[in-house]
Amino acid sequence: MNNVPDIFGSMVFNEKVMQQRLPRDVYKAMKKTILDGKRMDLSTANVVANTMKDWAIENGATHFTHWFQPMTGITAEKHDSFISPAGGGSAIMEFSGKELVQGEPDASSFPSGGLRATFEARGYTAWDPTSYAFIKDSTLYIPTAFCSYSGEVLDKKTPLLRSMEAINTQAMRVLKLFGNSDVTSVKTTVGPEQEYFLIDRELYNKRKDLLFTGRTLIGAKPPKGQELEDHYFGSIKPRVTAFMKELDEELWKLGVYAKTKHNEVAPAQHELAPIYTTTNISSDHNQLTMELMKKVAQKHGLACLLHEKPFDCVNGSGKHNNWSISTNTGVNLFEPGDTPHENAQFLLFLCAVIAAVDDYQDLLRISVASAGNDRRLGANEAPPAVVSMFLGEELSGILNAIEEGTAFDIRKKEHIKIGVHVLPRFFKDTTDRNRTSPFAFTGNKFEFRMLGSSDSIACTNIMINTAVAEELRKFADTLEKADNFNEACEQIIKDTIKSHKRIIFDGNGYDDEWVKEAERRGLSNYRTTPEALSHYIDKKNLELFNRHKVYTDAEVHSRYEILLENYTKVICIEAQTLLEMVKRDILPAVSLYSRDLCDSILQKRSLSKDAECIFEKETVKAIDMLSTTAYKDCAKLDELLKNMNYNENKLNLAMHCKDNLLPLMEKIRISCDSLEEITSSKCWPYPTYGDLLFSVN
Repeated sequence: MNNVPDIFGSMVFNEKVMQQRLPRDVYKAMKKTILDGKRMDLSTANVVANTMKDWAIENGATHFTHWFQPMTGITAEKHDSFISPAGGGSAIMEFSGKELVQGEPDASSFPSGGLRATFEARGYTAWDPTSYAFIKDSTLYIPTAFCSYSGEVLDKKTPLLRSMEAINTQAMRVLKLFGNSDVTSVKTTVGPEQEYFLIDRELYNKRKDLLFTGRTLIGAKPPKGQELEDHYFGSIKPRVTAFMKELDEELWKLGVYAKTKHNEVAPAQHELAPIYTTTNISSDHNQLTMELMKKVAQKHGLACLLHEKPFDCVNGSGKHNNWSISTNTGVNLFEPGDTPHENAQFLLFLCAVIAAVDDYQDLLRISVASAGNDRRLGANEAPPAVVSMFLGEELSGILNAIEEGTAFDIRKKEHIKIGVHVLPRFFKDTTDRNRTSPFAFTGNKFEFRMLGSSDSIACTNIMINTAVAEELRKFADTLEKADNFNEACEQIIKDTIKSHKRIIFDGNGYDDEWVKEAERRGLSNYRTTPEALSHYIDKKNLELFNRHKVYTDAEVHSRYEILLENYTKVICIEAQTLLEMVKRDILPAVSLYSRDLCDSILQKRSLSKDAECIFEKETVKAIDMLSTTAYKDCAKLDELLKNMNYNENKLNLAMHCKDNLLPLMEKIRISCDSLEEITSSKCWPYPTYGDLLFSVN
């Protein structure tokens, strides 16, 4: 085992490396660029690039790449070597500041949602110095933003950085009013917990549905699933332990703070959780984590499944986004503190989040919308599609007391008055966690539990940051004009609680009664991706993004189009895969089995005319009925796919997939799963759920 402090960040061009290798004035300029966003001049960039190149070559790199996050949900990269001709048939290794700062990949094949025409191929990548460069697979990776020739944003990183700047701007306005003169910046931090499945790679390769779609489109429930709850936090199996060990080491080399690993509830399901870091870096690290999970798994003869619902009979996988706000002085703004000054500040920031979640429920739901996550949300394994907040008994009681002007502190019976009273000390873990809540306060942070396991965390954090920035803007506008700061602050907190308390729910989110109660409260319940996405381009949302310069109208519309198109493509790929599996593999297999049974009947009767052959006859009859139903439904599905008009409105197409393709696919699945249950295991063409979930030792 390598010494962790020695290997941690060893493949990262981090601050320690910069301080050791860069000239003093260049290091200072680099720090200024990172901390203040100051543009770096070309001469300084040339020194940084040359130093970065020398360091990379010493660590085995031969190439560099601008690593960016297009709107595909995964990362992209184009590799160039450091090699340059030196005359006389020789070569030298060079890397310029211009190459470091800007790249030009072909943008024509990336999703743009109508921002540019297909023939408009030019796109630019721009270095993000706030996220350190790193070495992977003998290549220097330079985290970058990605935009079109005309300047429209084509990636997930740039809007995330914009949203972080928006919340920094508005939070600083509020903090200055509280007298925090030492604070110069505010950053949001995130620790994303990542759930995933590990299955045997040989079996994975035999499942067309897993290969093409990431989930099983057919599969009968095995005799044992997660009923005994014996996998959760259980002893980790040797092959999985070896995988986790190597994954940790690879992540540590890249500066990822991988901290916790354990078995999850479902068989073959696991989780990795990192320590918190700045949201932008956390987003980059989570993309690296998902990529390395797949790569390391392959080395161990495993396949890592990041789909939200790879198996229908057991829990799916999510990603818990633990979000908080901190100052550059190290203060977490969700820590209540011990003084009236801190109490009022804590309550004001808390109210900003409450108002943001209520006002922009639709955007939070949109941020996790996908065909895969639709299969997970609302089941007894993930939060419902209704967005609500959990604060816990004590904090909810404090807010109620503030709204009503009544006593809360049982010991002192003090009436709560902002800025004068001493808020009852709010300790971490004063109440139980609520795993059914989509947006839960968990001590000094909020845990947003609706993300799907394959999601980029960038989208969710763009929405949270921007929505909270908007509420802080409103608060600052009022407070800056107030004659009496304390009274104005108290009134804002009271008004916010009264106006937005409908979003607070501390009960069981899985209860059917909650859905009815949520409707009575006027909360939204967008059960599917098309329903949610239809609200992306609502006027209030366009105004929000415009006001904080996170997205232009065109950029919002492009994402709306891309997400709808992606949903339709995913469902159509699943439908085509299901048709191929049923028509080319399952129906021929059960037909052969049926023939074997008929031959068995003839053979038995040749030996005894009185042979009843009940098993054979009943099974043949059931196979005939189920296969006929499956065949006819496949014909209907095939016809629907052939008649789809892809030039139609994208929302209508997505709705068509939801309302027509998915129900028919489910019907076909029911027939196939019933066929699996009565077909000989020797004849069934695919590894079963039992094989997939319990084969890794």
